[in-house]
Amino acid sequence: MSVPPGAEPTLWELHRAVSQLREDLRGDLAQLAARLDHVVTEDVYRADQRVVEQRIGQVEAGLASLRSEHEQVVERGAQQRREDQAQAAATRRLVISSFVSPLLVMTLQLWLASHGSAS
Repeated sequence: MSVPPGAEPTLWELHRAVSQLREDLRGDLAQLAARLDHVVTEDVYRADQRVVEQRIGQVEAGLASLRSEHEQVVERGAQQRREDQAQAAATRRLVISSFVSPLLVMTLQLWLASHGSAS
């Protein structure tokens, strides 16, 4: 609305400007009310945060438990592997000694037999 310099607005123009301001204000208040419908109180927010912290604590406790169980399983696996290696070494020694001992005894007997018959 353009008013020539020095001219004052009429009452009708003032009424129309105030009405327009009132409509703009109503629209802004409606938007504000719509946004406030999505706002929660501080008590509700804090209660929700406590629940979230409890859930996080439970998840952390579960992870700690799983980590402990995993470490125990790994340790048991390592212990079993060491026992299996010791058992395999003992078996190898037994097999080697069961074949080598008779060969040594037989070699000794042959040597004694060959030297004993020459005299």
